[in-house]
Amino acid sequence: MPQNKLIKLDIILKDLESYAVAFSGGVDSSLLLYRAHRVKKKGIIALTIRTPYIPAREIEESVVFAKKYGIRHEIIDLEFPDTVRNNTEQRCYFCKKTIFTELLNYAQENNFRHVIDGSNADDSGEFRPGLKALTEMGIRSPLMEAGLTKSEIRELSKTEGLDLWDKPAMACLLTRIPYNTVVTVEMLRMIEKAEEILFEMGYPGTRVRIHGDLARIECLPGYLEKIIRSPAREQIITNLKKTGFRFVTLDLQGYRTGSSDPENMTE
Repeated sequence: MPQNKLIKLDIILKDLESYAVAFSGGVDSSLLLYRAHRVKKKGIIALTIRTPYIPAREIEESVVFAKKYGIRHEIIDLEFPDTVRNNTEQRCYFCKKTIFTELLNYAQENNFRHVIDGSNADDSGEFRPGLKALTEMGIRSPLMEAGLTKSEIRELSKTEGLDLWDKPAMACLLTRIPYNTVVTVEMLRMIEKAEEILFEMGYPGTRVRIHGDLARIECLPGYLEKIIRSPAREQIITNLKKTGFRFVTLDLQGYRTGSSDPENMTE
């Protein structure tokens, strides 16, 4: 039962003394931060990294969440790391190394004993080079340690009254770009603007994968037919072309996590 795991989570959070929560603004880290605040009140801080490949909407929502619950929150600006510019299959490893080095430095300089993140039990079974980096750096993942899965985290978030319990997953913008492609800030802004357009048109959680000057739209179940039949389809095409794309396509498989990961690629 999720409630038993929630009790275990609270025990872990109480025993950790002071710590900084790596806070992305997503469902997982939001529940983690909320429970940490409930059981500790003092001795915690939420830290959010702002870098070119993190959507601005995520940063804004993290600010709103922390303010709503009166949680101490800091944003740390980070330049685009050279180690991830080539977008290799190990980009998450290098990204986590860079980001969590910043978080660890902040924690040490401000007398926080630990840094914790929102990885969950489902993450351990996926292609996640970033988890290796977290382990190497001594980052704790209380949700994973408590055995909480993504669906259980959403269930608990709903029970706790967190209005983002059904928020679509939002990975960093680098996941929209094929591996071994040199990433530019211009590409990232194209993707972000395109996804923001689709969000505003009623398609939250939609991914826009970039392939040169082609946009490949991956949408959630139920949106595929809606986009095809919608009179606004031409408007989607026009608006996405204004962001810099020459071609706009709709992926008939729809959105699926890790669609660019090695084990999900076909010849």
